[in-house]
Amino acid sequence: MTDTPENVKAELSRGAVNLEVDPSIYPLGAIYGAAYIFIDRCYVFLYRPSETSLRITLQTKEPEPAEETLRALVGEFSNELLSCAWRRQITEENRELIQAVTSKALSGAMGSPSLDDLADFDFSDDEFEDPLGIAQSWEEKHGRKTPKEPAEAPAEAAATPEGEGADS
Repeated sequence: MTDTPENVKAELSRGAVNLEVDPSIYPLGAIYGAAYIFIDRCYVFLYRPSETSLRITLQTKEPEPAEETLRALVGEFSNELLSCAWRRQITEENRELIQAVTSKALSGAMGSPSLDDLADFDFSDDEFEDPLGIAQSWEEKHGRKTPKEPAEAPAEAAATPEGEGADS
């Protein structure tokens, strides 16, 4: 076939398509992923004739498919193969980030820490930046206020005679 990607060789034969790909370009995991997408439409057979090639046979579930159906199958499988290889590469390049996010999500799903966990935790280990002073206590931020000395009794109350102004 002339309309296939240059790194995928395809041939049509009696209701099936044979594709030959280089496993160094398309990892086996990407080939399995693309094959899985197609198992509802056709039978997928994998064969390794040599270390440098992998043969994929897609056989339709229709008894006598049209040649256009087979050509479309080759194009769709080639696109899916490229998509799976690209997703695999992105996953490999971002593995550490994916693991960090996943572990944070799973640790958050465990719920709040118990009182024993908090009692054992050393809050003074890690210093962090607090440019707004949010983590400071009121006393640290504004200084401890000294208590005022008790005010002396008002002079008027002492000067008032006993019977005047007092409720009986």
